[in-house]
Amino acid sequence: MSQAPLHIAVIQGGSSAEASVSRVSAQGVATALSASGHHVQTLELDTSLPSKLLAERFDVVFPVAHGSFGEDGCLQGLLEILGLPYVGSDVLASAIAANKSTAKRLFALAGLPVAEDTLVHRGEDLAQAAARVRSSLGKAVAVKPCAQGSAIGVSLVRANAPDADLVRALEAALALDPVALCERLVEGRELTCGVLDSPSFGPARALPPTEIRAKAGDFYDFQSKYAQGGSDHLCPAPIDAALEARVQSIAVAAHRALGCRDLSRADLLVGNDGTVVILEVNTLPGMTPLSLYPEAAKVAGISMESLVDGLARGAHQRGPRQGAQALAMP
Repeated sequence: MSQAPLHIAVIQGGSSAEASVSRVSAQGVATALSASGHHVQTLELDTSLPSKLLAERFDVVFPVAHGSFGEDGCLQGLLEILGLPYVGSDVLASAIAANKSTAKRLFALAGLPVAEDTLVHRGEDLAQAAARVRSSLGKAVAVKPCAQGSAIGVSLVRANAPDADLVRALEAALALDPVALCERLVEGRELTCGVLDSPSFGPARALPPTEIRAKAGDFYDFQSKYAQGGSDHLCPAPIDAALEARVQSIAVAAHRALGCRDLSRADLLVGNDGTVVILEVNTLPGMTPLSLYPEAAKVAGISMESLVDGLARGAHQRGPRQGAQALAMP
């Protein structure tokens, strides 16, 4: 017997640097949910959102708001206060995953391989900070805003680059975030691996890994991610069975280390020496026509329609977070 359609709010946009990406993802999700028979309404992440959510009788919410306020626990906290079930990780896991430095500490505690790093804070003398970073990590460094996605503000500083290039990279990162995460640069292959962990699909399992070969830049930057033809996605990745199993194992372990649920996507590097490191976990992976997560799901035999339908139904089945009954004062 077919299941009854759900009334679903797809939330997009917001004020993050990834808002335009989010709106493309939301269009893909809303179209697929409608094709599965659901009643879908797309809402913008703005100050009118709470009243709009309260005005309708939504069965479930499907957040597709990438970056700040949408993916970092803020939106998830609002949905819990409103008593609405939603797709994706809860407040704590979302907040931890959004902060690359904090997430890496939990990865390391779980025994997962991470690149050596150090932090630079806004307000530091950047010439001195650049010297400190290279003294600690070596000449080749990756510089990232600590809590930003879509590779926005990320720079790779090669070993032969002058310190002035590292200072400029720090300036770019710190313009977007109070903290810059600097990592020892690992040269090699870029891989990503999705995890599906929804009541509709059973226990957490890894999707086929994807190798990403950037074409628009020298790494998988914003242009390579979202420009048509900006990168090649090889899924399943052309790697041997042992490496595939290791990548999938790390992705699932990272998902669990952060307490994620429903879906996530781990980004990893395989060094030229065979070393594997995990960079970060995305709790709301992109759902644009060029996005990696739905591509990998399709390779695993799960269509976009089946994927979003299952995620929405799984969240609806889980229901809203239940509060405890208040105790009377003694």
